[in-house]
Order: sequence, then structure tokens, then C-alpha cells
Amino acid sequence: MNTTKEEPYKKKKTRFTGAVVTVSDRSYRGERADISGEVACSILADAKIEVVRKEIVPDDLESIKSILLDLCEEEIDLIVTSGGTGVSPRDVTPEATLAVIDRQIPGMSEAMRAESLKVSPHAMISRAVCGMRGKTFIVNLPGSPSAVRDCLKVAMKAIPHALRVATGEVVDCSEEED
Repeated sequence: MNTTKEEPYKKKKTRFTGAVVTVSDRSYRGERADISGEVACSILADAKIEVVRKEIVPDDLESIKSILLDLCEEEIDLIVTSGGTGVSPRDVTPEATLAVIDRQIPGMSEAMRAESLKVSPHAMISRAVCGMRGKTFIVNLPGSPSAVRDCLKVAMKAIPHALRVATGEVVDCSEEED
């Protein structure tokens, strides 16, 4: 009797790829520097996620959906958006993301809001969502640089594991050591 546990061969990715999408009318028009996008790029680089695309799009549902779909087709592992998650009529990033993803990952959004609430009561009005389209993980973040830093810090506690699972590197989560 063979008691050896047989697993299908899984090719490990040595690095994951990322994209940062800033959603801001003012940054798109060149009226404001994209500091939030730079903060996100820095955090991803520190986590050894190679940022292969950085985009700025206006607060427009179709523009946001289009860039998200393009990045998913490029098989980017992680897309981080910044901005458009509040309650302004132009804040439509969550709607665009929901139109693109196959599955929501609500625990990540909830964790980011819970941690942000310790810093600002405005966290209650964040409508950010997180989810997957195929093997691409999409994370919405608020637009302010400090909120990007705080929320992404929380999300990065689970993102590396989520990427390994999504790409098939981890077959049995109970056997993985973080």
C-alpha cells in the first residue's frame, strides 16, 4: 500500500506581478501629483511584487472597467486601485470592480475598514471591494496616501498567501508556513 501523498506538479512563480491604478479626475488631468499611486508602488516593491504597470484613469466607470479588464488579460497577479471608493457621485471604483470580478473577497475589505476605523471615522464610508477575476486579485483602496499606506499594510498580511493559492502554488493551506 502506497501511503505517499501525491501532489500534482506545481511550478512555483519566483515573483508576482502587480499593477497600480490611480482613479482620480484631477491626477488624470495633471492637476494633482499621484502620491497615492507612488505609495502603493513602494509597498508592493517592498513585498517583492514587481509593479509592471502604473496607470492613472479618470473617475469614469467604463475607463476603470476597461483598464481592469486589460490588466487581467495581461495576467497580472495583483491589481491595486487607489481612489473612487467614497460616496461622491463620481466614486465608482467599487461598481467597476464588481462588474469585472468573478468572486468577491469581502474579508479583506472588512479588515481594511476595521483597521482604518481606528485612525479615522471616515473609514465607515469606504465602499472598497476586493475580489478575483480568474487568477488576478483586485484590491480597492481609498485615495489618500495615508489611507493607501494603512489599508495596504493590512491587506499585505494576506495577499502573498492569496496569490500563492490563486496561482496553484499552495494546494493545502494547512501545510503552508507563513
